[in-house]
Amino acid sequence: MNIKDTNLSENTIKQLIKSAIEARKNAYTPYLEFQTGAAILTKEDKIFTGCNIQSAVLSPNICAERTAIFKAVSEGYKDFKAIAVVGGSKDKGIEDYCPPCGICRQVMLEFCDPDTFYIILAKSENDFIIYSLAELSPLSFSAKSIN
Repeated sequence: MNIKDTNLSENTIKQLIKSAIEARKNAYTPYLEFQTGAAILTKEDKIFTGCNIQSAVLSPNICAERTAIFKAVSEGYKDFKAIAVVGGSKDKGIEDYCPPCGICRQVMLEFCDPDTFYIILAKSENDFIIYSLAELSPLSFSAKSIN
């Protein structure tokens, strides 16, 4: 997807990526050593960041994307425009794009419009690709599926 196809400015995208890269530095990953950072933009243009946090018992682990979303929701924000995601091994750094896992995509579907919410996968502030949530979650199950 092209920047022109979104409602996001290039400066906004770069700020989100920069915030995600900064958040990645706080990742707690003593077991898998794969560190991720995320920065989500609310409809009010507020940015919330998150990093992944691991536990010796793997099921309580939480991804950066959900950390950022849950921080925003816990502060009263439930409408979002975009999220930037970065990730890579602790030793090698950010080498490739890091798409959200299925659980994170499911949480995004709870709070985001699949057609107008954008997921920015980045290697750097100048090397990124953009997808709509709908593109990354075809045939998804959401609140609309229950009604």
